[in-house]
Amino acid sequence: MKEQLDKQVKTVRELLRIEQLAIPAYQRPYRWGSKNIADLLTDVATHQHKSAYRLGSVVFHEHSEGGERLDIVDGQQRTLTLMLTVKALLEERQSDLIRQDLRQQLDEIKSPLHAFMTRQPFASRDSEFNLRRNYLELRRLVARPDFTEAQIDFLLNRCQVVCFVLTDISEAFQFFDSQNARGRDLAPHDLLKAFHLREFAEHEASLKAEAVAHWERLPSDELANLFAIYLYRVRQWAEGKSARYFGKGEVDRFKGVNLDRVGHFPYVESMRIAHHFVDEYNGQYQRKIDGQRMTFPFHLDQMIINGRRFFEMAEYYQTRVAAIVAEESDSGKTQFATLLGETLTPMASKVLFTLGSYGRRHRTGDRYVRGMFDCALIFYIDKFGSQGLSLAIEKCFIWAYRCRIRQQVVQLATMDNYVLEHNLIRAIRDARLPGDLHGFPLPSMNSRENKNNQNGAEDELVGLFREMKYYE
Repeated sequence: MKEQLDKQVKTVRELLRIEQLAIPAYQRPYRWGSKNIADLLTDVATHQHKSAYRLGSVVFHEHSEGGERLDIVDGQQRTLTLMLTVKALLEERQSDLIRQDLRQQLDEIKSPLHAFMTRQPFASRDSEFNLRRNYLELRRLVARPDFTEAQIDFLLNRCQVVCFVLTDISEAFQFFDSQNARGRDLAPHDLLKAFHLREFAEHEASLKAEAVAHWERLPSDELANLFAIYLYRVRQWAEGKSARYFGKGEVDRFKGVNLDRVGHFPYVESMRIAHHFVDEYNGQYQRKIDGQRMTFPFHLDQMIINGRRFFEMAEYYQTRVAAIVAEESDSGKTQFATLLGETLTPMASKVLFTLGSYGRRHRTGDRYVRGMFDCALIFYIDKFGSQGLSLAIEKCFIWAYRCRIRQQVVQLATMDNYVLEHNLIRAIRDARLPGDLHGFPLPSMNSRENKNNQNGAEDELVGLFREMKYYE
């Protein structure tokens, strides 16, 4: 479905014939009123002589919970209004239309439209009231003789929407959370940008432009993924907290202390020392000769230093995470791999090779599990560097993909609950030495626990588990 819809232009008739449309429970109530209805029909009348007219975009979240569904993440108001308009046409105009093609086109929409309205619940009384009010208004408007068959044709066949399809619910929640009644609002990472710009010290005012320039060079979608998939999840899971999605309500997780304003508390002193020492080192005249530059010693689970250091942290981890993920991907193309300059053992190399090549790696659930694996490995590298890296790769693989093999369907909640019940991320946080992770329990599995392969065939993941003595 994604291949047929994502980034595609669809007519209203094509949009409303999609059988999997649904309104998710987290959507706001349906709020369009008489003015919105009038504006829509005025647009139809005004632009009916054009070859095509764009009504806007519709963003879907594709998933298989309760059957294949396309949840409308953005564009609910417009889509529901178009449905009401076509329903009004079916009631008021279809039987009297002179053009047989229009009668047939409306007939094609009737079944999916009826199915949607039968199965779709609306928990809000506001939604129910507004839907009924607008439907009655549309029945009056489309019954008027000045709403011509040419306008009906234009609405169905030349009015268009641009469709986008998301397959990760984290992305869907992020996208939804960035919308409001006027259109797009600030995304969570944009709110953080605004907050931390205000936190710059007065004597650092000249550095604001440089910080913003660095930030703006990072693509917005990559920043959104950095915070939602890696930084937020690692910080939450390391504390034993749920990390399903990163929205505006969670931005406080990336607000910390302003070193110029916070008191001289003992817990702040190590950060204050590092902060000033790094600046002092980089400002020495010797740096103009040797070209050396010290990076602030960031850690994924550390207290955030507000202002300039926040922007440096975002740039540091965007570069570091992207490099690690890219190296993992490159390592997946060969059975003799290196990562961070470290030559991996044959087994660790085979893990990365398998993760980059097994047949069902692109399924939504598999991507969730890959995110778990990447979070754990990135957190390990952030803490211990390349020491013991091969064993860490093996450990992270068994930990993460045990969830995949034991589950027929892996959803966002499945992933989150699994991490909190078997929290390797927290074990990494608590470890003093790489070897401390040897004691993290990873029980072996047997074929009765394998819910991932319904046909009983042994896939690449199970084969690797068996080779590593974790499958009986």
